[in-house]
Amino acid sequence: MSVRTLPLLFLNLGGEMLYILDQRLRAQNIPGDKAHRDEWTEVDRKRVLNDIISTMFNRKFMEELFKPQELYSKKALRTVYDRLAHASIMRLNQASMDKLYDLMTMALKYQVLLCPRPKDVLLVTFNHLDAIKGFIQDSPTLLQLVDETFRQLIEVYGGLSAGEFQLIRQTLLTFFQDLHIRVSIFLKDRVQNSNGRFVLPVSGPVPWGTEVPGLIRIFNNKGEEVKRAEFQHGGNYVTAPKEGSFEFYGDRVLKLGTNMYSVNRPVETHMSGASKSLASQTQSIAPNPLAKEELNFLARLMGGMEIKKPSGPEPGFRLNLFTTDEEEEQAALTRPEELSYEVVNIQATQDQQRNKELARIMGEFEITDQPRLNASKGDDLLAMMDEL
Repeated sequence: MSVRTLPLLFLNLGGEMLYILDQRLRAQNIPGDKAHRDEWTEVDRKRVLNDIISTMFNRKFMEELFKPQELYSKKALRTVYDRLAHASIMRLNQASMDKLYDLMTMALKYQVLLCPRPKDVLLVTFNHLDAIKGFIQDSPTLLQLVDETFRQLIEVYGGLSAGEFQLIRQTLLTFFQDLHIRVSIFLKDRVQNSNGRFVLPVSGPVPWGTEVPGLIRIFNNKGEEVKRAEFQHGGNYVTAPKEGSFEFYGDRVLKLGTNMYSVNRPVETHMSGASKSLASQTQSIAPNPLAKEELNFLARLMGGMEIKKPSGPEPGFRLNLFTTDEEEEQAALTRPEELSYEVVNIQATQDQQRNKELARIMGEFEITDQPRLNASKGDDLLAMMDEL
């Protein structure tokens, strides 16, 4: 497992989250009694995106993120995205947050699977950051934060070998391997089967620096070519026109990681039978022995998120990722409980100072909170995480 995978995973998933929220904020009327409803809605959309991007690229947060470290569980990362999505006045209920995370993870899984070369995972990340900069063109302060992350990516990943990128790609695929959620856009474009598995193409450009398949060269012990043989590969491949730019600016060439929601169309998610079965099996799995490390990871990472709470009496508005409120309510009722990314109950001795810090952070994140009696600090911490 690569210890350099977490920044790429977080930034790409965060980019997908911003794509989805931008599309839904444009499509859904936000309630309010302002005189200029459309203008107010556009201002509010920008405010939500700016608040999330400001939190996502916070310097202290990025400092923690780029430290070499192994990936943690989906549940731990899901907690970070819960926190990130609610870094503004926007609020999502459990069903909409589930759907948002499903769309994020399946989109990135598709992109990683289709990367021509392992190194192209970095181009996917650059595509996300290029698009994020487009959201904040009128905010020089935020642009500077994103540019700093851009430079850090180039510095950290620019000199990695092909083997190191292969290890990063395999780490990402391992993270996504059990997720087979059907997404309407992928189903309609026929890049995903009805069982939730993606269809790998047998056409298009081959990886940069490689040749179109169909020719076998045979060499002698002196390295001289002595024979050639051709074979039918069954695909429709072409040579890559040029390599994508790994610089601060430039043509990335690769389109993976760009905004697939730029054309407004509804997006639905459905759990496949295999995923439901797998989720049921996870209930009997023993508690994670790395529980303490995961909580420490969350405390460090989420402690870097300097959330600015809305000032004044203005309440947060609710965003619905479903077409109607009825669909959202039905999704909440029909979704298996084990797929709601709740943290399993675990028993572990925790560092009290770390627990106190994480409890404070999680306390700010919770929208509703009820007093808990007769519980130790460790139990209280785990109980709070169970409620997410």
